[in-house]
Amino acid sequence: MLPPPLLGIYSLAHLWVDLSCALLLFRTLFGESDWMLCVLLYNFCAFALQMPLGAVADRLNRNGLLAASGCLLVAAAYLSPWGMLTAVAAGVGNALFHLGGGVDVLNCSEKRCAALGVFVSPGALGLYLGTAWGKGISTPLFIGPVVLLVLAAAILSLSRRRFGSLRSENVPFDTAAPGGLWPVVPLFLVVVLRSYMGMNQSFAWRDSGCWALALTAALVLGKCAGGFLADKAGALRASNLSLGLSAALYLLSALPLPGTLAVFLFNMTMPITLWAVARVMPAAKGFTFGLLTFALFLGFLPSWMGWPSLLTGPLAYAAVALVSLGLMWLGLKGVRRC
Repeated sequence: MLPPPLLGIYSLAHLWVDLSCALLLFRTLFGESDWMLCVLLYNFCAFALQMPLGAVADRLNRNGLLAASGCLLVAAAYLSPWGMLTAVAAGVGNALFHLGGGVDVLNCSEKRCAALGVFVSPGALGLYLGTAWGKGISTPLFIGPVVLLVLAAAILSLSRRRFGSLRSENVPFDTAAPGGLWPVVPLFLVVVLRSYMGMNQSFAWRDSGCWALALTAALVLGKCAGGFLADKAGALRASNLSLGLSAALYLLSALPLPGTLAVFLFNMTMPITLWAVARVMPAAKGFTFGLLTFALFLGFLPSWMGWPSLLTGPLAYAAVALVSLGLMWLGLKGVRRC
């Protein structure tokens, strides 16, 4: 199991890396003529590039160094004089951090999901705060890179303490899938649907009162709780419970409380999909991590292209949850045979 100090610093850094990227982009580039292109470049570098970079991370076997380098590159993006370069540097830095931290957590999680849930969950809060701070004027811009430098130093120090050097515990890179690759397909589609849902679902009550913050909390806590529930009840039972209940609650999502609970439950499968795909290809954890972030990128594209949403209203949201449940069942049944 990853030692609590290292897991804690990775989780805190996840929040701050995502916060710093959103703060930088919204404070310096939002509203510019090339804003939409910069958004595409950032998301491509942050998510799509993780798949090839993940294979590099597996071979490099320096996960802490990779994560710290990602923090430093995001900090360096604050010095960029050109919007597109800013977006690319921030995106690549984000990708490097996620791969370094993600592979370390996957290595040490073994057959458990809880640590993955703890690691992935703070990102949504970071994006929420970074966007809010970026669109406001009260938060000094320099706070982003200053904290990133501290976090990079802490990651390197704790990694050296944990492993005795900057070498990690990656197994020799191999994309072989002992039980077959087919379980990856339904799990990949689950992540595409989750990303598409996150970009397109809309609630009339979202901007009333403090419900926007409540939805963010549901995202964060749902991803975290999903890992613990999977360890307690098993990945398949946890997926059945969370997605089945979310489908029922989405039918009532015109109301704030059931809608928020539905979002909480729907996002519980995030650490489960990461864990499951890594089980399919156990010697290519960075590659599998990047494979699922590529799925996130695909789910983002229709919204960026301005296509009309195919998800409109409670019935559509419930249907997506049920389709996701079927895909999770197919994928996890295959993983259990690996």
